[in-house]
Amino acid sequence: MDHITFLVAMVIVTALAFDFTNGFHDTANAMATSIATGALRPKVAVLISGVLNLVGAFVSTEVARTISGGIVNDKLVTPGMIFAGLVGAIVWNLVTWLLGLPSSSSHALFGGLIGAVWVGAGRNGVNFDQVVEKILIPAVASPLVAGLAALAATYFAYRITRRASADRVSKGFRIGQIASASLVSLAHGTNDAQKTMGVITLALISCGALGAGSGPPVWVILTAGVSIAAGTYIGGWRIIRTMGKGLVDIESPQGFAAESASTAVILTSANLGFALSTTQVCSGGILGAGVGRRLAEVHWGTAGQMALAWLVTLPAAAAVGAVAASAVVHGGTLGTVLIALAAVAVAGVIVVLSRRRPVDAKNVNDGHATPAPPAAGARVGV
Repeated sequence: MDHITFLVAMVIVTALAFDFTNGFHDTANAMATSIATGALRPKVAVLISGVLNLVGAFVSTEVARTISGGIVNDKLVTPGMIFAGLVGAIVWNLVTWLLGLPSSSSHALFGGLIGAVWVGAGRNGVNFDQVVEKILIPAVASPLVAGLAALAATYFAYRITRRASADRVSKGFRIGQIASASLVSLAHGTNDAQKTMGVITLALISCGALGAGSGPPVWVILTAGVSIAAGTYIGGWRIIRTMGKGLVDIESPQGFAAESASTAVILTSANLGFALSTTQVCSGGILGAGVGRRLAEVHWGTAGQMALAWLVTLPAAAAVGAVAASAVVHGGTLGTVLIALAAVAVAGVIVVLSRRRPVDAKNVNDGHATPAPPAAGARVGV
């Protein structure tokens, strides 16, 4: 019992650590375009995003139930497997953060859990039909839907405002971006914060503290919400730079369109219990907004690097989770401690490497050149 208690405590701490990395990894989803267009100052943007992520954590628990009783068999899962899966997710989040790649924190978590449970409980421990239905299909469909919606919204935004002066259009859509970016943050809380709740709930079910099929207790919802909000406030500036400046030289109408489309997709999926990647949805929205403006410059090389990261994320995190699970399952408490120390060491090395070329609120908009603003009174084209 002491061993189980120790493992459950390790799972809860590690899950909240993952939630923190999820927060700063995914801040860009909500605020990258608003920061890039100047609609919000960087520090104000991350503060708003953090608060609304916390609020969103209390809006729905459908995604949490998908994690705790959907993709893996909760009767075969042990706290040690969950801990190993979380290690895989955290390591991949930190690696992609260092590279400035907006990969999916969600798929890192799913991959880590799948790899760890497969090693620890065998193939029957993973519900592959649910993985396909709830993860893989939404992973393909959601960025396409968001991209098409943002493309259409961008086209009509420029068509409707084509006779207005550029400065009035820019100012109006920047105000709109404050609302649309805030909604993305709220939606992010309803989806990504739920995943950590589901993991902790799964651990509590696995050790008998909760009954099978239980939803997350209030204290789990609160701690998960606070952790992702704190991570969001820290600001994943490297990834904000990539999404705000690396994909498209974005203007405020495009930012508003991308954020609005992403919000609609994320909230719909959260209501249905689909644990999709908000990173993929928001990236799809930004690309769609880029294509939707005539003569807009889309940086397809960066988009290709992101797509490659999306493809690699789930299997890479699964591989790390599988290795960690092998050590935890066969090594007991000693194996768990060694894996925890190894994860801390890797995290420390990554943080040290990040200091060589720091990105923060002061230089986040450096990088790809932003087009010079049109002269006052100029007309906006489609």
